[in-house]
Amino acid sequence: MVVLNRIYTRTGDKGETALSNGDRVAKHALRVEAYGTVDEANATLGLARLHASGDMASRIAAIQNDLFDLGADLSRPRMQEDDAAPYPVLRIIDTQVDRLEAEIDAMNANLSPLRSFILPGGSALSAHLHLARTVTRRAERCAVALAASEDANPAAIRYLNRLSDWLFVASRIANENGAQDVLWVPGASRSGD
Repeated sequence: MVVLNRIYTRTGDKGETALSNGDRVAKHALRVEAYGTVDEANATLGLARLHASGDMASRIAAIQNDLFDLGADLSRPRMQEDDAAPYPVLRIIDTQVDRLEAEIDAMNANLSPLRSFILPGGSALSAHLHLARTVTRRAERCAVALAASEDANPAAIRYLNRLSDWLFVASRIANENGAQDVLWVPGASRSGD
């Protein structure tokens, strides 16, 4: 149970922050950048959820919860020490990735194949889902950079990769199953051709 009775602690005033295992690191560390960008993706999904209803709103809510799990995962280095931790360590697991894949397949079954790239837009929900997709891709790049130099959960990276796919397909669903997709027309605004 988390209890926050004091919002500021002043412990980060010199540019450091604490990881979930208690280690102190610079606020610009790759690990902090990775879980901070996951937090940003979650915030963009909060905006998208304002425009969603029914099944889509429920699925976004589940993903937002997953993203908190993922942030907790990325904020704890040294996975080999998980078993010795004095508390259960929260890590993203393959069943969370599998759930996204199943939802992508179910949503994609209602869509026509793409014949062009899509520009972000159409409905407000679709535009917000595209924004969340691009922030999620950045979070994935941060997590991959982290994994290249430190310990990081491979399932967390797979989750971010799959989530960006989920957000792309969901953005098409939000555009009346692709009917309102804004298609890219290569070179459409060039003059002098």
